[in-house]
Amino acid sequence: MLTRRHFIQTTAALFSASISSPLLADTWPTEAEKGAWDAQVTPPGYNPATSNPWGLHPRFLPQRVVAKDGLVAGDIHVDAVARYLYHIEEGGTAMRYGVAIARGKLYEPGVYTIKRKVRWPHWQPTQNMIDRDPELYADIADGMEPGPDNALGSRALYLFVGDRDTYLRIHGTPHPSSIGGRASSGCVRMVMAHINDLYPNVEIGSTAFLYSAEDSVTPRS
Repeated sequence: MLTRRHFIQTTAALFSASISSPLLADTWPTEAEKGAWDAQVTPPGYNPATSNPWGLHPRFLPQRVVAKDGLVAGDIHVDAVARYLYHIEEGGTAMRYGVAIARGKLYEPGVYTIKRKVRWPHWQPTQNMIDRDPELYADIADGMEPGPDNALGSRALYLFVGDRDTYLRIHGTPHPSSIGGRASSGCVRMVMAHINDLYPNVEIGSTAFLYSAEDSVTPRS
């Protein structure tokens, strides 16, 4: 079983300063629309280490931390207990972000490959989601167009096992108040401004490790 003991040794910050399926759509937003949406979800004077219009606990703001020796640069590790995502960097550091994970047994620990990335993606609930929560999803069964209200938010990283799309994503969310909790139907949620920072640094083919939510190690605050 994957546990948080295996991968990250956190330190003080060095900064100074949902399950889904791809919608087959004929239309995509223009670059101008994407740029306008990026501006809309980015706080004025945005500083990742200090900007917090979402009212997050300060520990969920992006921080650069020391990574345990031997971890592969470019990989992602999700600590489901502390609700952190770590992106490993060259030189022994990692960027740490606050996340929300799935409700109850919908969270799926495992080792995944990121095989697709989309800026301002479409989104469509799976049939299982509709069957499980019809009041929540039936009205959007045909999917949602890209935009700040879309369930996948501004960016999505698509998780695969081999060539099989798991329908698990690491993605932005229009509900930043969920960060730190268990809220999604399977995916890992991030603040949109934070995943916008992470997105260009994640390479296709990188590995994402989702660790067990039942790990008994007490997270640091």
